[in-house]
Amino acid sequence: MTEHPTSHEGRQPLAARPQERARPRQEEAPPGAAAATAAIPGPSPAPHPAKGPVPNAVPNPAPGADGAAAVADTQTLSRREGDRLRFVGAATRRIARGIDLDEIVLGLCRASVPTFSDAILVYLRDPLPVGDERPVNPFVLRLRRTDRLRLADEESETGPEGERLRLPVTDPQAGLLPAADLCEIRAGGALAEVLRGVRPVFGDSAAARVALPELLGAGRTVPTGHRAILAPLRGRRRVIGAAVFLRGTDRPPFEANDLLVAAQLATHTALGIDKAVLYGREAYIADELQRTMLPDSLPQPTGVRLASRYLPAAETARVGGDWYDAIPLPGSRVALVVGDVMGHSMTSAAIMGQLRTTAQTLAGLDLPPQEVLHHLDEQAQRLGSDRMATCLYAVYDPVAHRITIANAGHPPPVLLHLGGRAEVLRVPPGAPIGVGGVDFEAVELDAPAGATLLLYTDGLVESRMRDVWTGIEILRERLAATAQLTGPDHSPPLEALCDDVLDMLGPGDRDDDIALLAARFDGIAPSDVAYWFLEPEDAAPGRARRLARRALSRWGLDDLSDEVELLVSEVVTNAVRYAERPVTLRLLRTDILRCEVGDDSPQLPRQRRARDTDEGGRGLFLVNRLARRWGATRLSTGKVVWFEMATP
Repeated sequence: MTEHPTSHEGRQPLAARPQERARPRQEEAPPGAAAATAAIPGPSPAPHPAKGPVPNAVPNPAPGADGAAAVADTQTLSRREGDRLRFVGAATRRIARGIDLDEIVLGLCRASVPTFSDAILVYLRDPLPVGDERPVNPFVLRLRRTDRLRLADEESETGPEGERLRLPVTDPQAGLLPAADLCEIRAGGALAEVLRGVRPVFGDSAAARVALPELLGAGRTVPTGHRAILAPLRGRRRVIGAAVFLRGTDRPPFEANDLLVAAQLATHTALGIDKAVLYGREAYIADELQRTMLPDSLPQPTGVRLASRYLPAAETARVGGDWYDAIPLPGSRVALVVGDVMGHSMTSAAIMGQLRTTAQTLAGLDLPPQEVLHHLDEQAQRLGSDRMATCLYAVYDPVAHRITIANAGHPPPVLLHLGGRAEVLRVPPGAPIGVGGVDFEAVELDAPAGATLLLYTDGLVESRMRDVWTGIEILRERLAATAQLTGPDHSPPLEALCDDVLDMLGPGDRDDDIALLAARFDGIAPSDVAYWFLEPEDAAPGRARRLARRALSRWGLDDLSDEVELLVSEVVTNAVRYAERPVTLRLLRTDILRCEVGDDSPQLPRQRRARDTDEGGRGLFLVNRLARRWGATRLSTGKVVWFEMATP
């Protein structure tokens, strides 16, 4: 259907239009129905706009009984109008309290049933347009929710005088009438015309008698004796749905001013739904931004196990400046990073993404931790003078069982030893990133096997209830208590440890987003490492083959000898060709076999297709075909070429 930007604001009330003023009243309620009247009494019909508004002053009554009756009628009408206005105010406030789509629709249903109607059906466009988007799909309405008032006559108990209790029960599962779940609006149809008109209409009007069966589905209509109001839901730009209000036979029929009430309810609901859809889109964008800024999954480097957590500052602020990362480095090392950009907004998240990308690039250059922080500080200054962040950068070497840490104004890490002792590491605090002109210092510490390093942002330990150091002490005690539960010979599971750490937060303790990274140091035993220096000479490849064969024989991996010897020979030959200093050869045995060849030439090898007349250029082709994985990494002192083989 073609939609036009129409609005009922500024138009004559439907009840005041000449054609509606002459409309006959709906059938009278049966005797005794006055006791079941809704909390919103019906007012007197509104006058024609040409005759002016209803006068506030009470006319001079005629003397005698007729005058007293006129005064009583005027007071009754005034009281009913006041009740109606109070209902509209309470109902719109209830609708406005909703944040998401379901809360707003539920607010409309709860406000309408049973006060205004016995049942309600709410239809919304599927899919709902967002903002200024123009729908391209057919105009389809989906039944979003139905609520009705159920009178428990058959199930109620009998009183002393044989009267049955009548209990109002809101039942969203059982509708007052059957209705189709989907309705496709036909352009130019009766329902399309009613929706385009925006204003609510009575169910027994000429337009609604044709539109309601189209909305409810073929063969379905309002039950005999029931009254209905069909109210279009129009948002800021277009019609987004419709609401059907129904009253049963034991209540007074809808009156003219009830159309105004339905219009108010529909307008507030539609505008609220529009805002909820926009809010949902913003939340989706924020979630996607945060998800892409943080790693989807952590790597599985040799000799260390990792676990992480991220919690936003609040459900309404899902993006922030906290981040964590784990970056594999040459030599089976891994860089552990955690940082915190000031604030938790879209801007903070964007700056965080830039700093994280910069840290990954610097880690790929295999720079020392203090140099990484120095370059991050320069990058933050290029982004702006007020771009402040804290960061902690650590490099773990599983072969040496050592860790090197540099800090830029970040809370110190906590090391949980295997015996259950939790230690706050003494790391020079440094200045935050973005200050400029500050040197950073790195310290090298032992990283014993079985120990767990916990990196975190200040949102975990600092709040309005406590300062940073009090929170760090609480964290240290919590880690020690958790380790005691698993005994002195076993480390607590990483995932459970992260959950237990987050449980230390009380209901009002979290004012900032939280990033948490836990690393369990397993290390690589010296017996699983073989390391040699080779002089850059023609005999180096042959010597490398013999050394590799002896190591594999010692490890019981003789089945891999032929393939490993061939690949080691090719990689060492390529290294000797360009190296000026001794070449390093290292074999690591874990769940896989890893071979690393290092030299002092910064030029990385590239695989290429050799021509038939070329004498060389086929070494990397063999490595690529026979190895499970291979790669090359540039170092500050040269490069490392590595490959991995699956062990039997």
